[in-house]
Amino acid sequence: MNLSLAVRKNYGHFTLAADINVTGDRVGIFGASGSGKSTLVGILAGLMKPDSGEIVLDGDCLFNSAKKINVPPQLRRISIVFQQHSLFPHMNVRQNLLYGFKRTPHEYRKICFDELVTVLELEKLLESGVNILSGGEKQRVTLGRGILANPRLLLMDEPLSALDDSLRFQIIPYLKSVSERFGIPYLFISHSLVEMRLMTDSAIVIENGLVSKQTQSDQLARIYMGESCAGYINLLELHSMKERNGLCAYSWEGGELLLSHGNRDAESGLFELSSKDIILFKQHPEAISARNLLECTVISVFESNSKTGVELAAGSGRLVAEVVKDAANELDIMPGARLFAAVKASAFRRLSKKDKIPAKD
Repeated sequence: MNLSLAVRKNYGHFTLAADINVTGDRVGIFGASGSGKSTLVGILAGLMKPDSGEIVLDGDCLFNSAKKINVPPQLRRISIVFQQHSLFPHMNVRQNLLYGFKRTPHEYRKICFDELVTVLELEKLLESGVNILSGGEKQRVTLGRGILANPRLLLMDEPLSALDDSLRFQIIPYLKSVSERFGIPYLFISHSLVEMRLMTDSAIVIENGLVSKQTQSDQLARIYMGESCAGYINLLELHSMKERNGLCAYSWEGGELLLSHGNRDAESGLFELSSKDIILFKQHPEAISARNLLECTVISVFESNSKTGVELAAGSGRLVAEVVKDAANELDIMPGARLFAAVKASAFRRLSKKDKIPAKD
């Protein structure tokens, strides 16, 4: 995807003045509620008309106020997945999926219905009414309907915000796999830094109707670390859980991490660990209550507001910790330095799990 967009839209109390040039297949639009993200989506899809400006997608001009060009929404071949699924209640799953497909010109119908259904694991739901579906199932059907319209660009406008955490992280693999499987680039709109990192490679930040920065998604999380109450969120794939002395021992990047006993029902999964929950020592502590003590090497150091971020190599794994600047000076933190990182077993939070372990008799 190559997108060039320079538009202005006035609402009286609010003005969107966006100037974007971006290339890539997994691009994020990040910003707080009311920053102008959804307005930008509506303008790009053709649902709103800018007051002035130009939009060019992959060399095709979709809007140009000076030349009086404004391609209708149905001809732009851009699909939207909203946070509210908006399925047709009088249609079953199959009919909802095929709604956009039947309205797509034959020359653009390149996506196989059966293949998409398999990817989204909807085979057993095709004849079901949509009102009996779970929230996650409805969102998968909404995604499938958007993909079957065979778009050249998919806009996902806060598609996970209406779901609870357990469903959010179940849906993310579907969102990614569908785009990758069928070669459809997307713009993913969200106010969640974790979602940005899981779904996108680069991100455009909108603040008060203006584009304030454009950067890599992981770099975005580092920039906001110092002002976020959650800090930087480390995302860890943990595997092969074994119970040990009342704790859960997981394999991670060639090493092992001990988690609280409440995680015993998942053999593997995605976990988060805040940079705030990693305590650094210059020397091996004599005794600590934390169950995880990792010998690390400092890879890099960065500043974020009043905090210092410390990127650590723990074996083949990577972690980001944060300390105040005085602590960074006292610990003599610099690239190449050796440190010890302590983490409580209770500091990890599970985002998704796989391979449930049967309860013992």
